[in-house]
Amino acid sequence: MFYLPKKWKNFLNEGSLEECLLSIHSKLEKEFNEGKIIFPSSENIFKSLELVDPENVKVVIIGQDPYHNFNQANGLAFSVSRNQPLPPSLKNIFIEMRNDLKKDINCDGNFEEIAKQGVLFLNSILTVEAHKPGSHKDIGWEKLTDLIIASLSDQNDIAFILWGNFAKNKEHLIDQDHNLVITSSHPSPFSANISFFGSKPFSKCNLYLNSVGKNSINWTLD
Repeated sequence: MFYLPKKWKNFLNEGSLEECLLSIHSKLEKEFNEGKIIFPSSENIFKSLELVDPENVKVVIIGQDPYHNFNQANGLAFSVSRNQPLPPSLKNIFIEMRNDLKKDINCDGNFEEIAKQGVLFLNSILTVEAHKPGSHKDIGWEKLTDLIIASLSDQNDIAFILWGNFAKNKEHLIDQDHNLVITSSHPSPFSANISFFGSKPFSKCNLYLNSVGKNSINWTLD
């Protein structure tokens, strides 16, 4: 059984969440028993929440669901485990990061050290069956992650980065009068040229954080 980190459970304070998580666990357990392979590993399902407490979140980057190939998903949206080849979308994120910030990138694709600065790399759907993207879309994860997004919005002064139409569909959960929302096309090779490249999300995010009295994010780990 996986457990929501205590600080997040207290922060969300939603009585029906436990029932929702029990239902998700039951569905995942059924798939395990059927011999299906699920990513990420159970100990990493809530990794993004374990790395930053709710009161310390400064930035939220919203993804769809985890990478669905072996040795990739590590519980953080767009991130991969250390010493793994970079998926195409992540390569494009680093291209934009380098062009935006005019710095070399010292991150190896694992975003844990960036997350610890207050960046929540949140997939809307927290698990996936191997080689079947979107396979866990309807098992209940979005009730949890939509609540996380809306509850963080209520804290105010947070930068939300929404890449692609799936993430943009979460825009209605965010109070844009008291938070920053940055949108563009998805960094996938199929759409990066539409509006992702040149969108400068990292510098825009830092400018906003500074404007509300918060420290910048060291995106490049320099």
